[in-house]
Amino acid sequence: MSKIIVLRLGHRKTRDVRITTHVGLVARAFGADGVIISGERDEKLLSGLRDVCEKWGKKSFEISFVEDWLGFILEARNRGWVIIHLTMYGININYYIKELKKLLHKKKNFLVIVGAEKVPKKVYEIAQYNVAIGNQPHSEVSALAIFLDRLFEGRELIRSYKDAKIQIIPTTNSKKIIIRNNDQK
Repeated sequence: MSKIIVLRLGHRKTRDVRITTHVGLVARAFGADGVIISGERDEKLLSGLRDVCEKWGKKSFEISFVEDWLGFILEARNRGWVIIHLTMYGININYYIKELKKLLHKKKNFLVIVGAEKVPKKVYEIAQYNVAIGNQPHSEVSALAIFLDRLFEGRELIRSYKDAKIQIIPTTNSKKIIIRNNDQK
């Protein structure tokens, strides 16, 4: 089974907490297996993401912090992981998507990198794929969502988790929620 981990580069507590949280939420909801944060250590952020997994399911979703992001990327590459950097300066996803799907079907592990602050040139050099969703300014959250959706062809949008304490039942005109284990949040 392939593993997909999202690495959020350069998190800044005072500036990026909301966007980094959304990177983690999108990674989880759109089929990745984990998110790793680099930059300023933010235990509240990590705890909040773990709380979402506890309540909404997918407790196996990896959430951690890494100090040495460069060493982490190099180690992943040396272990055969495919390094994908999402950047508006890259080659359009339409050019790469078939090749990336083939690698996924071959059970290759993916490390998907999204930046916060200016991404160092070294990341562009190490990545096997510098992928652009578009070559216009846009959010890293939207880039990650579109990338994962294209990779999984929409299958990630209908997943449910057996370990969820909270589950939404889709309806056309109301809100229907199931809460298990008397968890009211």
